[in-house]
Parts: sequence; structure tokens; C-alpha cells
Amino acid sequence: MKFKKLGNTNLDVSLICLGTMNMGEQNTQEESFEQMDYSLEKGVNFFDTAEVYSVPPKEETQGKTEEIIGNWFVERKNRKKVILATKIVGPGPSWIRDGGGNYSEKNISEAIEGSLKRLRTDYIDLYQLHWPERKTNFFGKRDYSHSVEEGNWNKFEDVLKALKKFIDQGKIRYVGVSNETPWGFSKFLEISEKLNLPRIVSVQNPYNLLNRAYDIGMSEISCREKVGLLAYSPLAIGYLTGKYMNNNKPKNSRIDLFGNFWTRYKEENAKKAVDDYYKLAKDNGLSLTQMALAFVNSREFMTSNIIGATTMEQLKENIDSVNVKLDEKIIEKINLIHANNPNPTP
Repeated sequence: MKFKKLGNTNLDVSLICLGTMNMGEQNTQEESFEQMDYSLEKGVNFFDTAEVYSVPPKEETQGKTEEIIGNWFVERKNRKKVILATKIVGPGPSWIRDGGGNYSEKNISEAIEGSLKRLRTDYIDLYQLHWPERKTNFFGKRDYSHSVEEGNWNKFEDVLKALKKFIDQGKIRYVGVSNETPWGFSKFLEISEKLNLPRIVSVQNPYNLLNRAYDIGMSEISCREKVGLLAYSPLAIGYLTGKYMNNNKPKNSRIDLFGNFWTRYKEENAKKAVDDYYKLAKDNGLSLTQMALAFVNSREFMTSNIIGATTMEQLKENIDSVNVKLDEKIIEKINLIHANNPNPTP
């Protein structure tokens, strides 16, 4: 396994992070335990979850993933071996705090205490804001449309001050953001420095061969400020494995089970890009999965690549991607495909 520093902290996190949103939905607790056991054995010391998981989010499974991880910690007695990340939900889900998903101190307190109880731990290593309170372009929205009537949202400094209280209490160690924009990213950094408040140490945004939007504005901030990306959806919900090519829909796959939820990677332009990437991988003796993950792993601004699997075979191939090095010729051809069809999915 390879490791990188988490922002400006002294934590070394594995280049591969175990994503857990399937646990409690597509994966049973027993299957989830097997995945976590194997990941830890292979050097993966970084797990990511959220209070809203399992996914697709719904009231009856909310918090289930954290509960499974907590049960694993207790049974295996290995909490200290894992750098654990979770998230507080943003505005939206009506079944969590009556839909009042804003980052007030009261809500942050309730969310942290709930996660700690479900995770059966007394501290969280990385606590993330799952998505912005303000109306902006995230979760598959390409463009930003400004509105002066966007509702109330907490000031950046108030959110950081609230989080600082829980850092001071030892309940969380570091803070990060997710689904954030260049403006939000830079404001958090600016305000934390100006007011001596907790500094953001990571950004969790989508990044894959079909969506390299992070390259445009966020990557420079990451590199210059040393706040790396935790890339989610590196295989574009499975489209970059090739299993959905030619309109295939394997039984019990995410698109088979929850196709109406996973819509952001269904763009027509994406099909040609997937075909081109598949051919490039095959021509170089690689699976599309290996090539797609190895590309994400290679990016200079990358801290950790959040993989997710429903089978052990998938998990093993995903973790093994750390051993795949793409030469300059393959990178050039990847960039040519990207230039001919840039960011076909939002």
C-alpha cells in the first residue's frame, strides 16, 4: 500500500480508502466485515462513511453503515488501526433532524453524538460537511445559477467555530468538506487562517475519467494549499468497469437495482468515452477498472481514492490498482480522449 499525508496533519492515510455506502444495503453485515478485514490486511487504513448511509438514502437504512462499522470495531477490537472519516448531512433528507440539515452548532452536536454512538467510538478522525448549505452546483449539476433568494445558511466562521468546540473536546480531530466548489473551498481556507480556526484538511468530490471537473479550478488550490482530494466515484458508479457497455445491466448491479437514483453518469456522450477508454485499456493489457483507478491514483492533488465494492473480487481488483503504473504514452492517450470529449458527465 502507498500512503499520503492527510492535508497538513501528521496522519498517513492509505492511497486507497474504503468507501462503505453499500454496507447495510447491497452488502450484509457479514459481507461488510469480510471487506473491512481484507482491506485492513492489505494496508488500507482509511475508511469513509456518513450519517446518511446506506445509499440510496432512505429513512429505514439511515445510520446503518455506521452501525455496521461500529459493530466491527467492537468485535475486532481494532479501532486504533483505522483512520475513520464520516460526514454530517446537508439540507435535504426530511427524516434527519426534520430536514433541518444546516450546520448550526446544535445540529453539528446532534450529528456528532449520533455518529459516535453508532460507530461505537469516542472520536472521529476526519469530520466532513457532506454538501454545502448554500445553493450551488453539486451532485451532478454542471452550472452555477445565482439567486439572491437562496435562503439562510450559516457563515463559514460560525461553522468552523462550532467544529472547533468538538475538536477541543477530543470528539473530532480534523475537518473536511465534500461536494464543494472553488469559492467555498477558498473561503473556508481564508477564514480559518484569518480567525485562527480549524483548517480544512481534505475535500471529498467526484473524480474519474468521465468527470475531471476538479482539474479546472479545485486542483490548483489543492496543490498550493496542500489540501488534497478524496476522490469519490472513481469508477463512475461502475460505468468505468465496462459492465454497462452496450446497454448491459447486470443483475443486482447498482443500475439494475437503483437506476433511477444513479442518473449522473447516463449521459449519451459518456458512452463513446467509455468505449474509447475500454479499447485503450485493452490495447495496453489492462482492465478498464485498473486503468481508471490507476489514473485517479496518479494525480498530483490526490490524497486518497475512495473505492466501493459489493463483491470481494471487485474489492481485490480495486485495491490492487495501487500496483498499476500508467506510462506517459497511456496518460497522453487518456488526455487525448478527454480532450475530444471533455467531462461528458457532470
